[in-house]
Amino acid sequence: MKKITLLLILAVGATFAKAQDLFNNDEEIQTIFSRNKSNGGYGAISFGYTQIDGKDAFITGARGAFIFDHSLAIGIGGYGFANNLDYHTYYDNHPLEYTLAGGYGGIFIEPIVGGTMPVHLSFPVLFGLGGVALIEDYGHDYWEEYPFNELDHDLFFVFEPAAELEFNLTRWFRAAASVSYRFTSKIDLFQTDEDVLRGLNFGLTCKFGKF
Repeated sequence: MKKITLLLILAVGATFAKAQDLFNNDEEIQTIFSRNKSNGGYGAISFGYTQIDGKDAFITGARGAFIFDHSLAIGIGGYGFANNLDYHTYYDNHPLEYTLAGGYGGIFIEPIVGGTMPVHLSFPVLFGLGGVALIEDYGHDYWEEYPFNELDHDLFFVFEPAAELEFNLTRWFRAAASVSYRFTSKIDLFQTDEDVLRGLNFGLTCKFGKF
């Protein structure tokens, strides 16, 4: 009887010790408030192509964000664009050239799927404001003081969801191929469609930071 009691005590003690090791091992058990969560941040530059009113346009920008546990980034971003638009507008029987140029920016939220994997996805969504101007080009010489004249301008709201295929090239550098769609409020410009800024964007983003 004493031997059975002693064996039971030893078994309970061993079980308790094993359980203690398990609960003290942070690698095996993580909680919502675990101190082992990894946070970081990044800065990025991007270059892209879009079409505005059927014409080619170049868009470039930058953004910065905090990253929470490899799975969610929150930050701010801004972009600029320029395009030559053929409006077939005439002044004194001479055709005028027009450029549509502007920019937009705001807050973005970026869910990240499989952020620790060499190749993974992220889905940044931008909410913000922008401005656009219709610029008249009289064909002046490059060295003249005022070769351009702003004909009209407007402000707009923008909502731009995106999908990015991201490649972890080093621990501090990532490259991503992206596609997004730019939704805007109605644009009110001289002889310009109200949805002229809405459309698909294709781009390349370079990210630098602690991921």
